[in-house]
Amino acid sequence: MNEWILIAGMALLTFVPRYLPLALAGRVHIPPLIAQALRFVPIAVLSAIIAQTTLIRGGQLDSSLDNPYLIAAIAAAITAFFSRHLFATVAVGLLVYGVARWII
Repeated sequence: MNEWILIAGMALLTFVPRYLPLALAGRVHIPPLIAQALRFVPIAVLSAIIAQTTLIRGGQLDSSLDNPYLIAAIAAAITAFFSRHLFATVAVGLLVYGVARWII
């Protein structure tokens, strides 16, 4: 019996946060300042994920040039800055990571 209560609770906790935005869409007015701030949430989250994946190795900060993730991230950032092309950025990042991993 406890397992069924646990499963029902997990289903409820999974369903409610996903359903509420759909149920309240169009009924709640978001102030322009908050709407403008929410536009930056995906960028901030992705930056945090990339920075953590790139710089943390084995629980320690690794900002040396022996870190293939860092070398690939720098190459991808430079490519993105100059080309503004997503496919080229991803391709260069993967290629540089592969080469750096092979050399190091």
